[in-house]
Amino acid sequence: MTLQQLKYAIAIADSGSMNEAAKRLFISQPSLSGTIRELESELELDIFLRSNRGITITPEGEEFLGYARQVCQQYSLLEDRYTGKQSKKHFSVSMQHYSFAVKAFVETVKQEGMEEYEFAVHETRTHEVIDNVKNFKSELGVIYISDFNRQVISKLLNENSLEFTPLFDCDTYVYLWSGHPLAGKEKITFDELQDYPCLAFEQGKNNSFYLAEEVKSACEYKRIIRANDRATMLNLMIGLNGYTLCSGIICAELNGSDYCAVPLAESEKMTIGYIKRKGSSLSPIAAIYVNELKAYGKAL
Repeated sequence: MTLQQLKYAIAIADSGSMNEAAKRLFISQPSLSGTIRELESELELDIFLRSNRGITITPEGEEFLGYARQVCQQYSLLEDRYTGKQSKKHFSVSMQHYSFAVKAFVETVKQEGMEEYEFAVHETRTHEVIDNVKNFKSELGVIYISDFNRQVISKLLNENSLEFTPLFDCDTYVYLWSGHPLAGKEKITFDELQDYPCLAFEQGKNNSFYLAEEVKSACEYKRIIRANDRATMLNLMIGLNGYTLCSGIICAELNGSDYCAVPLAESEKMTIGYIKRKGSSLSPIAAIYVNELKAYGKAL
């Protein structure tokens, strides 16, 4: 097993395609495929399953890739520390659908001002945020914890050797477009929301009240629409007078100024924080990112 083989396997997993990975690595597809087959033969396990539809990662492959990412990251740190080679800086973060977390990422990139880097930001489902940090695809994950989901989320994190660090607490707000009939109110009650569709982020096969990105997920809603990305959610707010429940931290620089957040009368406390692998230290870039996140708590 060589470092090159590990890098090749990671490239395939990240690109989701053998052909695309070969293009990124500047090698032929048959050569890449042969290298991975040699690796799988040596390990006596299948990292990828091949079919006419492409490739999928096996459960054993997910575990192997987690270790492979850690080895490659450590090797990169060794190069920087002892050979003086100025390699690209790497940083990856996963998050629930928070525009402020994306904006913090933007400010981190600007603040670093590096000539060469390879960063990644994954705005995704709750379970995938946890999986990405567990499998070393991301150094950090940004999620919330409340009294309602605390026990389940804490159990998931503990089972995956992850830990949650709180950053700030916030109340529950109704997020809607500025032309919504309720947008001008000082507070909005649940009763006033009943005639409008509630918008919630779809959580896929791991759907659960406890993994929902919105508080009050177990409440009974007369109308609810599930979507899987933030842009669609914003379009539904305007097109259908929909709303969602959020932390109240809105980012006009990214989402535009056509939206507002109004306090929910039946508020529930949310604790925004980040998850990382137990016992790991923050990289310098991750520390900058965390400080950018903390700034939003100070502004509340």
